[in-house]
Amino acid sequence: MAKRIDSTPKKDGYRMPGEFEPQKQAWMLWPERPDNWRDGAKPAQKAFANVAKAISQFEPVTMCVSKEQYANCRNALPSEIRVIEMASNDSWIRDCGPTFLTNDKGIIRAVDWDFNAWGGLVDGLYFPWDMDQMVAQKVCEIEGIDTYRTPGFVLEGGSIHADGEGTLLTTEMCLLSEGRNPDMSRDKIEEKLKEYLNLEKIIWIKDGIDPDETNGHVDDVACFVRPGEVACIWTEDEDNYFYKDCQAAYNTLSEATDAKGRKLKVHKLCMPKKNVTIKGDFAIDVVEGTMPREDGDVCIASYMNFLIVNGGVIVPQYGDENDSLALKQIQEMFPERKVVGVETWEVVYGGGNIHCITQHQCK
Repeated sequence: MAKRIDSTPKKDGYRMPGEFEPQKQAWMLWPERPDNWRDGAKPAQKAFANVAKAISQFEPVTMCVSKEQYANCRNALPSEIRVIEMASNDSWIRDCGPTFLTNDKGIIRAVDWDFNAWGGLVDGLYFPWDMDQMVAQKVCEIEGIDTYRTPGFVLEGGSIHADGEGTLLTTEMCLLSEGRNPDMSRDKIEEKLKEYLNLEKIIWIKDGIDPDETNGHVDDVACFVRPGEVACIWTEDEDNYFYKDCQAAYNTLSEATDAKGRKLKVHKLCMPKKNVTIKGDFAIDVVEGTMPREDGDVCIASYMNFLIVNGGVIVPQYGDENDSLALKQIQEMFPERKVVGVETWEVVYGGGNIHCITQHQCK
């Protein structure tokens, strides 16, 4: 029976492991809302199914879906992928789902953060978000995992990456944004993260590359490959839409040390050669308060938004000239894992990618 723990992970000896550590399974939420996903979400559903199938080569996958879409989802996925009926507002389980923790005995707990659709009434992407707010608790109830709640403290899983040894990557653009925790200083936010993820050091990258949707989540910019090593987006093309952000993030990480005092080894990961843009009529329902999609909009297409799984890495592909180079560079970072590319521009059109639509559960 899952219960709420009236303490903190740091006091109890629980930590956020690195994504490269052993996993039990990956969680996903089936897309369907027609004011975010084009053409009734059918193209996005195909992309989500392909991501789920790729992950299932390496570890179990659980897909959560509304009662209205259950039959359609179950039919679209192979039998080895578990499908569970669960209400949600949209399909970004990285951000509304639990952050899993472990201790030195291998016991799993989780943090259930406040979720407000990336900015609440200040600059959030939809209202209401009440069903998303319940996703973390439901996942932990299903798995029988005890949780820590952070009432009044907003955080999304895509805004943090940990090395499992006391160091966290994040961005100022996101965590210091007006729509998250405006009454808290950077120092107070650091204290909260250190207490609930068992950290000693936070490395702050100034900006992400997605100011309008997630307020700059770090999972588009950088991640830990293993302790002491990070990957960072990179381009030398000054005309690239993300050039300045890539250079700034790389410079920050190149000068950083982790909680153990190690100077980080920084691996460069290319960006798509051409901007991924919305072309032509983007057929989504118009709903007040939902961000429109317009012809020519530049999408936040980053190869960094990959998911590390047991023995593998699942990587976005865009039909771009640099797709194969990205796979090669990631393979060099993870020589012990199999790198698998999945075409995900339909996910990008909705505002995220592979890492955003998955949440890994540690062992």
